[in-house]
Amino acid sequence: MDKDSRIDYRKVTGQAVNDMTYTEAVEYILSVPKFTKKNKMENTVELMERLGRPERSMKIIHVAGTNGKGSVCAFLSTMLVKAGKETGLFTSPHLVKINERFQINNEPVSDEDFLAAYRRVQAVVEEMQKDGFAHPTYFELLFALAMVLFKEKRMEYVVLETGLGGRLDATNMVEKPLATVITSISLDHTEILGDTIEKIAFEKAGIIKPHVPVIYDGHCKEAEQVIRKRAEELDAPAFGLHEEMYEILANTEKSIDFSMNSGYYEHTEVTVPYLAHYQVINSALALLAMDAIDQKREISIETRIQAIRETAWQGRMETVLPGVVFDGAHNADGVREFVRTVQRVQRERRVTLLFSAVMEKNYEKMIQTICEQTELSCVTVTEIPGDRNVSAGKLAEIFRKYTKAPVKAVLKIADAFDAAMEEKRDGMLFCVGSLYLVGELKSLLRERQKEDMKQ
Repeated sequence: MDKDSRIDYRKVTGQAVNDMTYTEAVEYILSVPKFTKKNKMENTVELMERLGRPERSMKIIHVAGTNGKGSVCAFLSTMLVKAGKETGLFTSPHLVKINERFQINNEPVSDEDFLAAYRRVQAVVEEMQKDGFAHPTYFELLFALAMVLFKEKRMEYVVLETGLGGRLDATNMVEKPLATVITSISLDHTEILGDTIEKIAFEKAGIIKPHVPVIYDGHCKEAEQVIRKRAEELDAPAFGLHEEMYEILANTEKSIDFSMNSGYYEHTEVTVPYLAHYQVINSALALLAMDAIDQKREISIETRIQAIRETAWQGRMETVLPGVVFDGAHNADGVREFVRTVQRVQRERRVTLLFSAVMEKNYEKMIQTICEQTELSCVTVTEIPGDRNVSAGKLAEIFRKYTKAPVKAVLKIADAFDAAMEEKRDGMLFCVGSLYLVGELKSLLRERQKEDMKQ
């Protein structure tokens, strides 16, 4: 759409900015992808300039990667908050409510604060459009909202997760972060970021800044070579996490104990409150990053370790009920890690699966990997509301190609969850395949908890 059409679109879907309610503001933001496209970085810089460059007033830790970046952000934020630092956290996506993306001291912002920041940003957007600039995209708008919110709340630190990639991401207009962190890199969004590990690593390494320390997951040598090369070009100190730097000591249904065997953390025992191995890597990476950020070690090792133990991050191998785990595994690497966890669990417990997916993912490959590498007792498939869903019937058909376990197709998510819970018995139920599925299930559990409290 042209500039005038975009302004008209806002007027017919809401009211004047200062009269908008919280609900109308959220509805408008969710509609933005329908009439915008990716902008050049200059457009984002213009928006932030007109907002007074709020990001310059805060110490920013910038995090990119294919998988694990949200978890690493959560671990870092919890360490800072537990140390008494005023900390903003910007992540994506949200599972239930858009406010989840903007957290102040690990609590989602209020509707009132969200609306106030939105009104300020949208007023600037309208002025930009009058001057011939493009409307920000959905993510650019959310990024601007986050920076305004955090500045107004006087945050000292901000843990900032990239949206997609890194080099061309809106968040990369941050000029001099305190540190950059790059989590595990694998093939995802290949149509945008490239079809090899090296190409994707190049995009992620785009967040590295001159003389700013970069802490990265060093398990993939192809990615490591790209990251270190970029770090050397920019004279950025580089710290990689490698397998010999940690050792798993024990596993339970809800947590993993491991020891760090590197530098400041030599022989330090850590408990990560998740049952997935990848959260050991993510928490270890966050600990390495904190050592680079807090070089004077004002935050004690005890505070850091306690914060890891207390970190809560929704939808990533999250135990929500006894024997019930939600995991947003939605790409090849995520599924491999999910399989790794199930292989350990199935030695002692029968495993039931609830699965759904969105159409842009390689869901048949995901299903094939799960079926061929795990022992499933029962599978229930369902479908996510919206135009990106894959039908339950189609998913069931694919599962039956690869597993002899009974497969049920249940259209409604609530009914599918109940059916899967019946099949769980004394085993474990894993709900996987999409963060959208996790979001729907989280909403369902919240509603049921509210109903139980009324009785």
